Amino acid sequence: MRRLVVLASLALAACATVQPFVNPVDAIVGDAVAAARAPAAEQAAALARAQQAGIATPTDRLRLAVLLATLPAPLRNESRAAELLEPLADPAAPGIGRFAALLSSQITERQRLARDLERQSREAERLAREHERTAREHERSDKERDKREEALKQQLEALRAIERGILERDEKLRKKQK
Repeated sequence: MRRLVVLASLALAACATVQPFVNPVDAIVGDAVAAARAPAAEQAAALARAQQAGIATPTDRLRLAVLLATLPAPLRNESRAAELLEPLADPAAPGIGRFAALLSSQITERQRLARDLERQSREAERLAREHERTAREHERSDKERDKREEALKQQLEALRAIERGILERDEKLRKKQK
């Protein structure tokens, strides 16, 4: 009986020293949320700690990738995060693999949207330049048209003056003949 009490005591003591299982993904997400809410100096320090820890283990690799993907600019480096996630991403693997696949797909989508936005921005700039060029051409053609119109008005006025002169001369000639 004494042995049973000793074994039970040892078993209870062993259970007391065992730490509860902490899901590494949960811990990484918690760290990322805390870092995202922290001031810029603490964000940089959290990223530096993750970089110093290295990428030897999948957990360390995922922790660094999550920080690189979620921290604000200039700390964000999505391309580096995607590189770190590539060997971990496996939608069929529970825990780290699935989370890495999800984060990797989110990074890929964000990069695609950024490329699309950049392309649309360049297209908008091109259209604005084209619109300006067209407006300048219209303005130039309007000025040329106005110049031609003014020249035609002057020519018409000159012709009217000539006509008046001819009519006046004809009138003088008729008066002289009478």
